[in-house]
Amino acid sequence: MKKRKGFIFTDKKHSNRAVMAAVLGAISLASLGIMVFLSYRNGGKVGAGFGVGALLAALYSTVGLILGLVTLQEKEYFRLFPVLGIVLNLLALVSVGLIIYAGGSLA
Repeated sequence: MKKRKGFIFTDKKHSNRAVMAAVLGAISLASLGIMVFLSYRNGGKVGAGFGVGALLAALYSTVGLILGLVTLQEKEYFRLFPVLGIVLNLLALVSVGLIIYAGGSLA
């Protein structure tokens, strides 16, 4: 195997805020997925805890989205985790919106 002849030196690093944004997005999506699965398994009969869980998922997604957007504007950090955090948190917020819309249209 041939060894590469060049090196790329950079002082960029991964931001802790961006990693936290991605983690919050993953937590929000996972909790929403679990709640939808459990709701489907119970035939749509759920308690107030599911509403509180969706509210917390929306809150986590909003905080994660803000963290991702703030970190994306900074030049000294890599872009992987801020973009991943923004995408995951937007997916979670859209999912919460769709769940609320579907629940309101069925009532």
